[in-house]
Amino acid sequence: MTPNRLRLCRSLLFLPASNPRAIEKARALAADMVILDLEDAVKPADKDEARRAAVAAAAAGFGQSLCAIRVNSPGALQHEDVVAVRACNADYVVVPRTASPEDAARVGAGTGKPVLAMIETAAGVLHAAVIAPHAAGLIAGTNDLAADLGIRPGGGRGPLVTALQTILLAARAAGAAAFDGVHNRLEDEDGLAAECEEGLAFGFDGKSLIHPSQIETANRIFSPGEEALAAARRLIEAATGGAERFEGEMIERMHVEQARFLLAKARS
Repeated sequence: MTPNRLRLCRSLLFLPASNPRAIEKARALAADMVILDLEDAVKPADKDEARRAAVAAAAAGFGQSLCAIRVNSPGALQHEDVVAVRACNADYVVVPRTASPEDAARVGAGTGKPVLAMIETAAGVLHAAVIAPHAAGLIAGTNDLAADLGIRPGGGRGPLVTALQTILLAARAAGAAAFDGVHNRLEDEDGLAAECEEGLAFGFDGKSLIHPSQIETANRIFSPGEEALAAARRLIEAATGGAERFEGEMIERMHVEQARFLLAKARS
């Protein structure tokens, strides 16, 4: 099994499309995807200029990094965003606060781009299974989701576990990629690493980020380590078909396929 390029993304960096300095710096960063934001990160007075800047930035590209544009929520601004994104070189369009399959399908059809649907509300979580077939990937919008659920700030991620796992289940059932939400505390490197480790354990492909300083940690943790790769090679070499014993555990075809996927991801 060879992973598609989207599932290889370990780090998705959100940048305000209204910040030309940040956009220029991003071209030298190791983020696997740059998401140019037209929504929350942009002041209302700057929306038109941000849209033009996003289109220009997508045309110039970000080297080896994929490029996506996050449009505004439904309304006149989103309509103008959709028209602009359709004519630009972005690889993906990000849809905020996706609460129904129609939200994703409408923007996907309007832009002609594959959709990354942000699940940021209780309705979005409950409808994730019917949204995912209309998306190339799902992104957990943990900040808005916590607010929508009434979770108190500083309460940790425990109250979000059910929602995160529901988003992941929906993505995998549809064959889509899945990305963990952002870590807000910029100077909390240990906390970021812990969230990345948790997201990896849940099964997420990578993590959405809000600052360049977070890229290295996400890339490192979501990359297959040498120990895991060595174990995968040993397992493949030892497997002869059917259920059998390997290094003290029972393995079968499923484990061989997982090992091959890990090696393919590392090669890619």
